[in-house]
Amino acid sequence: MTRKYSTSFSLGISFFSEKYRGPIYSIYSFVRLADEIVDSFHDYDKELLLRQFKIGAQDAIQNRISINPIFNAFQEVFHKYNFETSLLDQFLNSMSMDLQKQEHTEETYKAYIYGSAEVVGLMCLRVFTEGDDKMYESLKPDAMKLGSVFQKVNFLRDIRADYEQLGRTYFPGVDLNNFSANDKKRIEDDIEKEFAESLDGIRKLPRGARSGVYLAYLYYKKLFNKIKRLPPGYVMKKRIRISNGRKVGLMLHSMLRLRFNLL
Repeated sequence: MTRKYSTSFSLGISFFSEKYRGPIYSIYSFVRLADEIVDSFHDYDKELLLRQFKIGAQDAIQNRISINPIFNAFQEVFHKYNFETSLLDQFLNSMSMDLQKQEHTEETYKAYIYGSAEVVGLMCLRVFTEGDDKMYESLKPDAMKLGSVFQKVNFLRDIRADYEQLGRTYFPGVDLNNFSANDKKRIEDDIEKEFAESLDGIRKLPRGARSGVYLAYLYYKKLFNKIKRLPPGYVMKKRIRISNGRKVGLMLHSMLRLRFNLL
């Protein structure tokens, strides 16, 4: 499922030590399925489907088994790495927020990013730290920041589709009918700050996780820099992408930097 929906994440996961790959695939597939319900199932009752998703996930966790392979894989990871139940609750809450067309306030924006992205970073961190609570707590702020900055780049990349097709305005105080250079610059300054602050946490990750996370970091930074060079009108008209060839180049670049300890 990960390979079907994201070449970027699939490439990043392939850089992890083998022991991390299965658990991270399980996390990605689980959150992706929920995301697809709220973003793509337009001809169906999304509220009903998301409610069924919640019940299925909670039953799988409670019973430690599910005939749904994505739920079953997730519950195994949930229990093995001692995920806090609050992480799942906050994630599901953010997915529920997407069922409604809305313009976010600062408060709801932060709550949405926490549940949709930061908690996913924390789930992955639980896997990477393998029960080392001291390491987990020390890296927790950086993992949250990295999840946040990836999500904000996604918002900026998908700004037109989110607004026109899904009726969502994620960035508070921004009128997307008159998306200005000042609006774009303010969003970019916030993203730039989080990119800089999250890099130190990648350096402190276990070696088997560092390369995959760093590759994802490079990909999102490259995508962000490409968006930065474009005027707001262009960003509102076209979804910006990184070519597969460029992704391979980033992969080689990250390998060299890690090999020579230049991170």
